[in-house]
Amino acid sequence: MKNIEVEKDFLSKVGHISIGVVDCKIQNSSSSAELWQLIDTEIENFKQRYTIPDLAKRPTVEATRTAYKQCGKDPSRYRPSSEALCRRILKGLDLYRINTVVDLINLISITSGYSIGGFDADKIEGEQLTLGIGREGEPFEGIGRGPLNIDGLPVYRDNVGGVGTPTSDNERTKLAEESSHLLMIVNAYSGTEGLNEFLDYSVALLKQFAEAKEIEVKVLEF
Repeated sequence: MKNIEVEKDFLSKVGHISIGVVDCKIQNSSSSAELWQLIDTEIENFKQRYTIPDLAKRPTVEATRTAYKQCGKDPSRYRPSSEALCRRILKGLDLYRINTVVDLINLISITSGYSIGGFDADKIEGEQLTLGIGREGEPFEGIGRGPLNIDGLPVYRDNVGGVGTPTSDNERTKLAEESSHLLMIVNAYSGTEGLNEFLDYSVALLKQFAEAKEIEVKVLEF
């Protein structure tokens, strides 16, 4: 499992963050019909519980939006990924189908409201990720988005540069169908309440749909 550190400048602005980490070996696939039955059920349940104005008030989403503001980013222009996924659902749009593990992480993000980074751990350079604040002009290739302005966004960096933000992860370290080593990071700006529950849920799904093995789970508080 990679070591994770948080820069002092980040903590001076945000105050604190809890981070859930899951590291495991996986057997990914292009898609899972059984998983999508579960996703479709959750989507229908979600539509019954929420409206678009409700989304920013979910404690997990609200805390992430607050962190964006504290770092200097407008969360209504650069939405946290969990909020963006849920808005898409409530607008009646289909979710993207990427691959089984990415789809699974999106399901966890929808149900929990956490913005979650899912990385191919073998593509991360070095043994440490450091959470800081994006700098003006810092290069970052968002998955499916092209160059992303991460100035003022919370960003995890490896030895090469940024790998993930709560808005989008980087093309360089994304999970592909052939990926076999997952590093999943749950950004819990709202604290640890409910975090372990969703980490347990994540592990159960990874075992069921991605044959997860050699599983390590950790909760970090800064």
